[in-house]
Parts: sequence; C-alpha cells; structure tokens
Amino acid sequence: MGRVLVAKDVEAAVKGGSVYAAGGGGWADHGRMLGYAAVNVGKPELVSIDELDDNDWIATAAAIGAPASTTPWEMQGIDYVKAAQLLQDELGEKLSGLIIGQNGKSSTLNGWLPSAILGTKVVDAVGDIRAHPTGDMGSIGMAGSPEQMIQTAVGGNRAENRYIELVVKGATAKISPILRAASDQSGGFIASCRNPLRASYVRTHAALGGISMALSLGEAIIEAEKKGGSAVIDAICKTTGGHILAEGTITKKDVVYTKEAFDIGTVTVGSGDKAVVMHVMNEYMAVEDTGGKRLATFPSVITTLSPEGEPLSVGQLHEGMNVFILHVPMDIIPLSASVLDPTVYPSVEKAMGIEIAKYALAGKKG
Repeated sequence: MGRVLVAKDVEAAVKGGSVYAAGGGGWADHGRMLGYAAVNVGKPELVSIDELDDNDWIATAAAIGAPASTTPWEMQGIDYVKAAQLLQDELGEKLSGLIIGQNGKSSTLNGWLPSAILGTKVVDAVGDIRAHPTGDMGSIGMAGSPEQMIQTAVGGNRAENRYIELVVKGATAKISPILRAASDQSGGFIASCRNPLRASYVRTHAALGGISMALSLGEAIIEAEKKGGSAVIDAICKTTGGHILAEGTITKKDVVYTKEAFDIGTVTVGSGDKAVVMHVMNEYMAVEDTGGKRLATFPSVITTLSPEGEPLSVGQLHEGMNVFILHVPMDIIPLSASVLDPTVYPSVEKAMGIEIAKYALAGKKG
C-alpha cells in the first residue's frame, strides 16, 4: 500500500517542488490548484516503483512551455486527465502509473489529478530531480532512441480559441519539438502525457524517490517558516545537502522569450569581482564567476531564494532584488538516465551559447 496524498501534502509538494524548480517548473498557484482538486475529488496514491509489476505501463505526466513568460496561457486540471486518457486510448492498454518529468512549483503535482480520477498511481520517480528546459532531459534515456513513442498534449486559452488536443507518434527527439510548438500555439503552457514505458525500464532509468524528496523538503520548509527567513534557508540547505553559492543584489537581467518558446538569457548577481552570472534557459542551467570560471552546472540544483527563503522563478527576478543562490551538487542527488545522456545537451548548448555537457557528464560512471 502506498501513501494516499492528502490536503497537507499539497503545500509541502508545492514548497519543496519550488526549490527543485530551479527558476522554472511552473506556477505555485497552478500546483496548488492541481493538488487541491486531486485530494478533493479522489484519493491520489503515491507508490514506490517496487509496488508495480515489471510489465505495468508507466507514462510521464508533464507540462510544456515557459510559464514565466507573459504569454496568455490557460491550463485547467482536466487537461492533465485528458492528456493521460488520450495516451491510454492510443496505447490500447491501461496505464498503471504516472511519473513526472521533473520536480517544480506545479510539476511535482502533475500526476495527482489523473491518479485521483483515473486511478493511475503516482509513482515515486522522476525524469529529473530538478526542472529543465527540454522534454528530452526528463525522458529517462529515450531521447536518442529510435523507438516509436506516443505523446499527447492538451490545453490552451479557450477565450482566444487556442485550445488544442494532440496525439503524436514517433521517435522521442523528433516529436518533442512538435509538443513545444503546440504549447506556443496554445498560449505558452500545455499539459502532456508522454512516453509509455514498462515499469522494469522506469525502475532502472528514472531518478527514484524524487517526489518524496520534494515532499520532505516542503515539510522542512513549512516547519522552519515559523522562525523566519534565515531558518528557512538553513532548513533548505540542511534537507537538500546544498549550500549558498553566492548572495547579493541583481545588477542585470537580460532574459528574452524566444520563438522556440524558451526564456533565454543571463542574470547577474552582485558587482565587481564578487559578481556571478546565472545562465538561464527557462531554468538556471549554470553559474559562472566574473572570470568565466564555472561554479555550478545542470543537473546540479541551482535556485534563487529571497531573504525570506522563498524560491524565485526567473520571471519574478528584477534588478535591485536581493537573492541567495542555492547550489545542490549533482553528486549528492539521484540522477536519471536522461541527464547522463549526451544526446540531450547539443540543442541546449546551441540555444544558450555555453557548454553544459562537459560539466554535466564529468562524473558519469561507466
């Protein structure tokens, strides 16, 4: 028997997920909406991968887009359910569980509503402990696979006639950009269900325990909030094993929304020799000092915190704001097959104009 997720778990999931959101990962209020809808309408159940049979089907519940942007997106909870139903219909078999592609402000809760309504289990596994810009990065090793996959997308701004339902089949790397284009057409943010795989594959390729990690972190944050901001920051560092890499005032923000539906650019914290530059592609992907020396790189967790300990998304940052930069090194978090897959990095490196793979794969075993 797994853990039935209840109302108090919603805030923990949002708050813990917000740290792992790494500057992206959806909207906190969207996460709360998904979570409370799920616990009010049914009993979403979080289970370990070990509670499923090897041949059970598991898909990934995801949201695609750049919600920090100013685009007119609209996504309803039912869109996540419909996305799972469309995938199940195309597969012709029942989905036993859903994992998420990443933790985040709302993405930690992406599988809860389908679980409550359809009975699919919320499997305690993630495509990536932290949020990331491309679906391939959370595809648990499928990015380079020629295997035909099913991906669905549902949602859109109804008032502007942007609502879309899409079912697409093909190799993961070839169909992921189609879903991102659909996200852009829908208003900038869309629900998705993708890549049905057997539980035996998920067990060996996902980052296991990722949802529990977010819940535990959220519980620690809620406990510390009574004592003020510095206590919250201490609790985040203690629970994640991370540390504050830098703190200071944002002196420059240069981030633009691109036609490929990404927020890309840099944020400079501090001034003079003490300044650090954060490289953004929807999320914080790398931090460098003024001399260009790399201080932190994806898949390490990189997050900005306010003095009150609130995780801030890229969209919330503005010049003159005081922030703390949290760094949780990649060697102390569970890593999925997709963040260790060299094929997921070239498109991101090209878009950002910096090296990621060299650092991300430096500690790769094997």
